[in-house]
Amino acid sequence: GSMTIMVDVTERRDLEARLAQSQRMESIGRLAGGVAHDFNNLLTVILGNCELVLGDMPGESQQRADIEDIRNAADHAAALTRQLLAFSRRQILQPKVLSLNSVVTEMMDMLARIIGEDIELVTELDPALANTRADPVEMGQVVMNLAVNARDAMPEGGRLSIKTEHSDMQRASAADGDTIPPGRYVTLSIGDTGIGIDEETRSRIFEPFFTTKQKGKGTGLGLSTVYGIVKQSGGYISVESEAGKGTTFRIRMPELREDTSGNNDVPVESASAGSETILLVEDEITLRTPMRRGLEKEGYTVLEAGSAEEALQICESHDGTIEMMVTDLVMPGMDGFELGDKVTDIRPDTRVLYTSGYSEDVVTRDGVTEAGDFLQKPYTPSDLGQRIRQLLD
Repeated sequence: GSMTIMVDVTERRDLEARLAQSQRMESIGRLAGGVAHDFNNLLTVILGNCELVLGDMPGESQQRADIEDIRNAADHAAALTRQLLAFSRRQILQPKVLSLNSVVTEMMDMLARIIGEDIELVTELDPALANTRADPVEMGQVVMNLAVNARDAMPEGGRLSIKTEHSDMQRASAADGDTIPPGRYVTLSIGDTGIGIDEETRSRIFEPFFTTKQKGKGTGLGLSTVYGIVKQSGGYISVESEAGKGTTFRIRMPELREDTSGNNDVPVESASAGSETILLVEDEITLRTPMRRGLEKEGYTVLEAGSAEEALQICESHDGTIEMMVTDLVMPGMDGFELGDKVTDIRPDTRVLYTSGYSEDVVTRDGVTEAGDFLQKPYTPSDLGQRIRQLLD
């Protein structure tokens, strides 16, 4: 006789599909991050030179207006690259201990304004919600982007509900195919009663520039930004939806058990003029020049180095003090961190400020971003001056 062997391969097929999905997200992320990184260097040059030219220009002139237009366009471009960096998880985050409840309550006024009259806003916040660790500004952005999408999904009006609760996860999968490890999470759900998302669209909703909105209505970066912020903060996002039945996004963030309050906020002083000596290390001369000129205008003495080796020679041979070294993290030969270590050996009193187009370089050295010794590109000469003052004072 014959024997039939049946093997159920659905789980394996499912796993393969999820893996393909997460690999696709990963490669799109690398592309987006690389573009944003190079773009940030260019924007730093554009913004730096705009600021220098504007500084020398009479108040009321057509030329001034023209250059302000260039600056505004560059600011918009910088906002775009920030969203791409967020998606590719190369954004510089400043995480704090916080409650998701406070993120939601602080957004309430703004949400009410955004969603308009014909949508009912319902919140259900667990009063005993545990804390988590995240960047409050970025988490606000997450709530905002999800609320805007929910509004757009309810052109006839409807209900937007925001809920926080505890979740004890055993094993589940997130929207990008990742498995959510077992453990305790705080969950933020944002649901609407709108048009819903069909299955085919659902597999692509987090991709940058993928959008179902009409031309000119959206960039297709809202959900990408949400996805990147949640993932980089150690959280997971999943989505439940059915065409015509509404949509619910759930964001799960790891619960924080211990109380680690305090040391959260550093006050920002306004910049005053400088008299110190700054060593500026940057291999791109187009980027170095506006920064040097801006700092010199503020009264600093600036030493320039086009490479790590050159910077070390200056440290060895310069007669006076060097109060601060500003260095890019990514340079041919030796990275900014190695250079920082060597300079600190030669001159223990020199403070080091690192700059970069994205955070991938920073992740290699934990704590730098939180020590505040970091400035993300694109920045202007006055941003740089202000950060230097902050650190030196």
